[in-house]
Amino acid sequence: MSAESPLLLGVAAGFVGLLGVLIKHAGAVRLIAGYDTDRVTDEAGLAEFIGTNTLYVAALLVSVAVVEYTDPFDGTAVVWIVFTISVIGLAARMIVGSRRYETSE
Repeated sequence: MSAESPLLLGVAAGFVGLLGVLIKHAGAVRLIAGYDTDRVTDEAGLAEFIGTNTLYVAALLVSVAVVEYTDPFDGTAVVWIVFTISVIGLAARMIVGSRRYETSE
């Protein structure tokens, strides 16, 4: 088993985690794709919501890195399937949930 995959996953988790912290705690809402200052009514709420969900993605990446390092599933793709479904679910949650912080036109 190569240590390269968990290391790269750890770096990706650090990057995504940094984005989550910047959005949630520093209020860097401009890092959010599709952010429109004219439509957003609650910038702090949006930053909290998206930042928290981004940190969830970072935690998923850390979890996958640990699983890849320990290899309890003996090389099966189960971990990646669960990861993919989870990230798609979180992305959908962010897209739908962010609508409550916007004005309707």
